[in-house]
Amino acid sequence: MLGRKMRGVLSFLLLGLSLVSGFCEEFKTKVFRVMTYNIHHGQGPDGQFDLERIAELIKLEKADIVALQEVDRGTLRTARRDLPAELARLTGMNFVFEKNIDYQGGEYGNAILTRFPILEVTNLHYSMTQAQEQRGLLQALLGVEGRKLLFMSTHLDYRSAAERLRNVAQIREVREAAPDRPVIVCGDFNDGPGSQIHKRLSEFLTDVWNIAGNGNGFTFSSTRPLSRIDYIWISKGVVAVKAWIPQSKASDHLSIVAEFALE
Repeated sequence: MLGRKMRGVLSFLLLGLSLVSGFCEEFKTKVFRVMTYNIHHGQGPDGQFDLERIAELIKLEKADIVALQEVDRGTLRTARRDLPAELARLTGMNFVFEKNIDYQGGEYGNAILTRFPILEVTNLHYSMTQAQEQRGLLQALLGVEGRKLLFMSTHLDYRSAAERLRNVAQIREVREAAPDRPVIVCGDFNDGPGSQIHKRLSEFLTDVWNIAGNGNGFTFSSTRPLSRIDYIWISKGVVAVKAWIPQSKASDHLSIVAEFALE
């Protein structure tokens, strides 16, 4: 006969197995991690160019998908190096990079690193109405454990709120073109939670920090974070488990990391 104490232990273990089973039935994928990071072309606030410390942060946080902004390829200021390819090698991930402008003899744009298969890639150049830096919306259709996830990396212009609002309208068009597909949109939106940009995005996406993060969510600057301008947004079909902000001086921004599952 089992003693009362042993029966209690067995009951606890059975309850745990039941909860795990319920979790697996509720979600169609295992939990995966997403990071968004404006890497400032690999330069930290100390003025040092150091890709290795960015790669180490990605590996430390065990990210499965990473949205990167301010990425150089072949530019003079980064010694003609191919930053997305190097980061992919250092982290052991797949990657896609698309330029938005030519810069210093090379290219400058957004990138995505991922452990998942990349099925399709599209880069939308926003319809910029002013003579400013061309911005873009990098989109990668990923195969996440038998499901298709549309993942996006973007960086909106800091100069004009009107320009950012037009960009948000184009993000909405992309989302509405695939209304049944789970979507995650990451990036530097250069506006705070009380802005019109945040309000417009909230009409068709959910701010992950609001439902899964703790604290103020400040990401800029990395030495004295006083602003929340970097975000992870999700559509229906994506469930946020938790979100946090790792501390690092690898860039002038801090990154955001969040765990998700697909329904």
